[in-house]
Amino acid sequence: MDDNSSDNTLEIAEEQCSNIGNISVVKAVDKSYSGKRGALDYGISLAKHPNILITDADCIPDENWLNYCTLKVHSKCDFYIGIAPFIQKNKIVNKISCYENFLNSLLAISAVKLKLPYSASARNFGFTKDAYNKIGGYSKTLDTISGDDDLLVREAVKNNLSICILTHPDSFVYSETKNTFKEYFSQRSRHTQTSFYYPIKQKLFLALWHSLNIVFVISPLLMIVNNLFIILFLLKLILDITKTMLFQKNFGYKFKMLEVFYLQILYEFFIVVHFFRAMFGKVEWK
Repeated sequence: MDDNSSDNTLEIAEEQCSNIGNISVVKAVDKSYSGKRGALDYGISLAKHPNILITDADCIPDENWLNYCTLKVHSKCDFYIGIAPFIQKNKIVNKISCYENFLNSLLAISAVKLKLPYSASARNFGFTKDAYNKIGGYSKTLDTISGDDDLLVREAVKNNLSICILTHPDSFVYSETKNTFKEYFSQRSRHTQTSFYYPIKQKLFLALWHSLNIVFVISPLLMIVNNLFIILFLLKLILDITKTMLFQKNFGYKFKMLEVFYLQILYEFFIVVHFFRAMFGKVEWK
C-alpha cells in the first residue's frame, strides 16, 4: 500500500513488483480513515485471502518470515503478535531504544501468556480477515493519532478473540531506531499516550509493574531511612542482569552486562518522562 507518498516510491514499487504475480502495488486513494489506519484498512479490503500480515515500509523481515508465519496461521488463532527488534548500533539513542524495545517486548509477550494482552507492533502483526471484520476493523481505534496496533489488540480482548505470539527468530522483523533524542521522545510519547486507552486490567498490571521497578531503582535514596533499602537495589540489579542475559537472544538482542546496569536505570527514568510528556505535552504524528 502506497499511502500518498510524495516521491517516486510508487513507481519504484510498481517496477520492482511488475514480474511478481502474487504482489499488488496499490495507491491508497479511497481511505475510510485518515493516516496509516486508512491505508491499511483499504489494503485489507482488497486482500483476496483470509489471513493478513502487516509490516512497515522501513522494515526488514527475516527471509523466512512469510513461510514461518504461514505455518503458524494453521494454529487457527485470530490475532498474531510478532517480535520486531531494532538493529543494534553503537549510539546512545540506539542503545536506549533497543533496550527499551527488548523490555517492552518481553513484558508484552509475558502479558499475553498471563491472559492480559495489551500491545502489538505493527511492524510484525497479523490477524484473520474474519477477526478484523468482527471487531469493526479500525473503526473503534480512533482514540489516538497512532496506536492502531495496540488498540486493535484492545478490541480483540473485548471480543474474546484468541491471541497468539510468534517468537521464533524466523518470524522476526527488523527496523532502524530513531537517530535523535527529539525523534525518540516524540515516538515514545505517542506510544505512551496510547496506553491511556488500554483496558483497565492491563493498565493496572502495567502500573503495578512499573511502580515496583521505579521503587526498587530509587531505593538507594531511601537509605536515609534504613540501610536495608540498598538490598532492594542490589536485588533488582541482579534480577535485571539475569533476566537480560537469559532472554535477550529470544528477542534478537545482545547487550553487555555493563550496558544493562545503566540502560535499566535510564529505562525506568524515561518511563516517567514519557508518561508526563504524553499526559501534558503535545503529541504529534511524524
